[in-house]
Amino acid sequence: MLPRLCWKEAKTVFYNCTQQISGWSVLHSWRNMSLTAVKCPTVPLSNGLHIPILGLGTSHRGGYSHDAVVYALTHCGVRHIDTAKYYGCEEKLGKAIKESGLPRSDLWITNKVWSEDYGYKAAKKACLGSCSEMGLEYFDLYLMHWPDPQKPGCSNREMRAETWRALEELYKEGVCRAIGVSNFVIRHLEQLKEDCSVVPHVNQVEYHPFQQPSQLMDYCRREGIVFEGFSPLAKGQVISSPIVCQIAEKHQRTPAQICIRWSIQNGVVTIPKSIKKNRVQENSEVFGFQLEDDDMAALTSLHDGRRVSWDPTNVE
Repeated sequence: MLPRLCWKEAKTVFYNCTQQISGWSVLHSWRNMSLTAVKCPTVPLSNGLHIPILGLGTSHRGGYSHDAVVYALTHCGVRHIDTAKYYGCEEKLGKAIKESGLPRSDLWITNKVWSEDYGYKAAKKACLGSCSEMGLEYFDLYLMHWPDPQKPGCSNREMRAETWRALEELYKEGVCRAIGVSNFVIRHLEQLKEDCSVVPHVNQVEYHPFQQPSQLMDYCRREGIVFEGFSPLAKGQVISSPIVCQIAEKHQRTPAQICIRWSIQNGVVTIPKSIKKNRVQENSEVFGFQLEDDDMAALTSLHDGRRVSWDPTNVE
């Protein structure tokens, strides 16, 4: 079993690991190589595990396709799948993973506990139930999905801490190889830091050229928390940006590939979602080119603060 790390120890381990891939030079050597010739780069977590920097996201309301998941695993080299109990596709996803024929040890599977299952006993039960639903013995990463427990009469902070203690125990037991949070802002992370003993290994939030929470990113990196971004295409809004289209034409790539590559070159674990096989393949072919400094700067300049998903800013 991996050791539990206090916040200070986790920051030290994370810093030492990231120095080994300083400047993401590990990505640079793969320029002009085909997807099948390389493995997806990984990002070190503070406990020594490595999460693939690119994954396939799923979601609720039609955000799951069995064929697309199997295709991603068997034809596109995808080894990182992100899901959640809230999405309602755990059983189907478990079948797709089995159908792929890939060894469990080759995969990185992330799941999340929804707020209706917050609380010590409920969270442990939910995690074990999700494992059973997917036919898995463990999750590589298990996240608290949302900072608001949505439980009247209960302190949000206390309920988050109680739920996190359940995740700490699941981590200690090996049911979850890493644990983290999703949609947490600095205030929520600071409270968790004061109330609990294990630093979150990951914070997964909305991230794309229009939404760049730089202060949150800096905080996570200081504290040894890997920053993971969902909705890298802003649900399709960003791919029509003239700047994105110009850069895409320059590199003879698609606008979607430009946005995903920008996120990856910023060191962000990125999980684009699609239910179409051709789009899944397109989104995975982002390691054969590199954006130049002026490209990166132009894309970064698109930040205007807009969101395409839930906003946790005002959650107490």
